[in-house]
Amino acid sequence: MTHWSAGRVFRLLVATSLTALALWTASPSAALHAAAPADFRWIAAAIVLVVVDRALMAYRWLILLCPIDADQRPALGAIMRVFFVSTFLGTFLPASVGGDIVRAFKLAQLRVARGPAVASVIMDRLLGVLSIVLVGVAGLILAPAGSLASTRAIAVSLTLASAICLAGALVVFSERVALVAHRTLMWLPMAALRRLASELTQATRAYAKFHPELTYVLVGSIGVQVLRVLQAYCLGRALAIEASPAAYFAFVPLILLVMLLPVSINGIGTSQVAFVWFFGTVGVPSPEALALSVLFLALGVVGNLPGGLLYAFGPRSAPA
Repeated sequence: MTHWSAGRVFRLLVATSLTALALWTASPSAALHAAAPADFRWIAAAIVLVVVDRALMAYRWLILLCPIDADQRPALGAIMRVFFVSTFLGTFLPASVGGDIVRAFKLAQLRVARGPAVASVIMDRLLGVLSIVLVGVAGLILAPAGSLASTRAIAVSLTLASAICLAGALVVFSERVALVAHRTLMWLPMAALRRLASELTQATRAYAKFHPELTYVLVGSIGVQVLRVLQAYCLGRALAIEASPAAYFAFVPLILLVMLLPVSINGIGTSQVAFVWFFGTVGVPSPEALALSVLFLALGVVGNLPGGLLYAFGPRSAPA
């Protein structure tokens, strides 16, 4: 069995096991019963919000291509096709990491140097995680005292995510830290990996000159996270879940971080457990929380459908 197939089997087992655990704590029949009377007006509102957030995500990545010289940057249509197709393919790959790899690879196919191509995706991910942290902290501040039973778990998770963002920021803005990171990466065993690490470090450092662009992307990323919290809130209202908006702003960012873990396919299983556990702390029954998690995942698939259409009916390779 190859390493790739073993990893795929492992992720499948993780997704299956966690989904089974979620189904065990809330029976499928109870979840279906909870979702049956859903108010489709709220679901329609959530779909509108997911269309807006995908457009904002695409614009955010477009700004992150700023270090690439204008004469070397692919056409706008080709860039957008890469974004939406990679987002669609990421639905079937480990968390969002698989989609990121596809995006960097497809961008490199458009004659963009692999260092800047990979760096744009890494910066997109780091700023995305930072925006989740900021929205999560805001959710904790806005939450009424004593209303969130899992404040400690939330704080620990946000602290770990903040540490990752800080490490990335130091590599970008600190020449000394970047030098240490470069020297460390030079211990990689293969010459090809060392060359890629060197190119990636240099490409990431290039963002140090683009303060306004990084600010715009961070603001856009915060907007994306707020939209996702509102999407979950709309779905919760569709299911008549009695939870305060503060609970959504505190829990959904943490659930999004859990879904980023590359241990399952598209967050299947991990998101179900996270929804049931977090919302259970504010009194939401397991069947309703499980139904909310399923609708939230389905909403993400709906948002990725434009990429599926481009993948199915667009040109097989985008022009450079």
